Amino acid sequence: MKAYRLDDIAAQLGGRVVGDGSVAVTQIATLEAATKTQISFLTNSKYRAQLAHTGAGALILSEADADATDIPRIISGNPYAYFAKVSALLNPLPDVRHGIHPAAVVAASASIDATASIAATAVIGAHAVIGAHSVIGEGCSVGENVVLGSHARLHPRVVIYHDCVVGDRLIAHAGVVIGADGFGFAMDGDHWIKIPQIGRVVIGHDVEIGANTTIDRGALADTVIEDGVKMDNQIQIAHNVHIGAHTVIAGCVGIAGSASIGKYCRIGGSAGILGHLQIADHVEIAAFSLIGKSIREAGSYAAIYPFSKTGEWRKNAVHLRHLDDLVGRVKTLEQEIKSIKGSAS
Repeated sequence: MKAYRLDDIAAQLGGRVVGDGSVAVTQIATLEAATKTQISFLTNSKYRAQLAHTGAGALILSEADADATDIPRIISGNPYAYFAKVSALLNPLPDVRHGIHPAAVVAASASIDATASIAATAVIGAHAVIGAHSVIGEGCSVGENVVLGSHARLHPRVVIYHDCVVGDRLIAHAGVVIGADGFGFAMDGDHWIKIPQIGRVVIGHDVEIGANTTIDRGALADTVIEDGVKMDNQIQIAHNVHIGAHTVIAGCVGIAGSASIGKYCRIGGSAGILGHLQIADHVEIAAFSLIGKSIREAGSYAAIYPFSKTGEWRKNAVHLRHLDDLVGRVKTLEQEIKSIKGSAS
């Protein structure tokens, strides 16, 4: 593995070196597990005591912790982001061989940049465009008229349906499906008829999509994922959803059709957002929350029923069923008390 001196790291990534800048590191690790050839980091004050016992050869610290140890260190205004950059520096992606594997199936009308890489068993449809330095993994399917930007990376078995448009530097993990039909049906007498889904999925730049996440194409207009959105595994994005730039979404979230999510939102795991709702910019939604109304103002929101022992939960659930009746009775009592006080005065 290539070793980097602290001075060299700071020269590339910024930050201030304190102590011996000639110390070289080859990997990044936790405070507890790090060795002399590794660099570690502190981002949470509850782990500060580990500084006294860590075996790390170097550290990444905030200005507040700059004097908390004598170990050679890089001081950064955002140690967590700096850790991410150092990890990327020490763990570069493997080199990719450019060109089309003989076992790939590529339509004659497809446009493949000479620097792109198409792996064995990948299928590229008619008139598809694959940008510079993009990597299409084994078993991927890129449909007709798809436009895929530069430096994209499709891990094995990613499927992009016809006509979808994807920006630069997409990362799509295994099993991602982009552009499947949205869930659209109309009742005709005693049976359902399918509503053709004729929109597309349009994805901006620097988007990452976790394994087995699905993004449905629009029914009429497009489903839109703006720049910088990050999605975890097993997320369902329904047709005509619009997700604003730099929003992050944790695993198993479901977003129903035509919902609009603002910019810089954070959506916790297994949250659900009902269709046609509007979520403002800079909204944080707690894990397992069900959002049934639009959120118009930035802030943190939760809709989680507290867990308890099963017997207690069942008793509370019974009361919950009668909550509306209870509210009505309380209002009646309040009116009676108000009337009595009025008569007494």
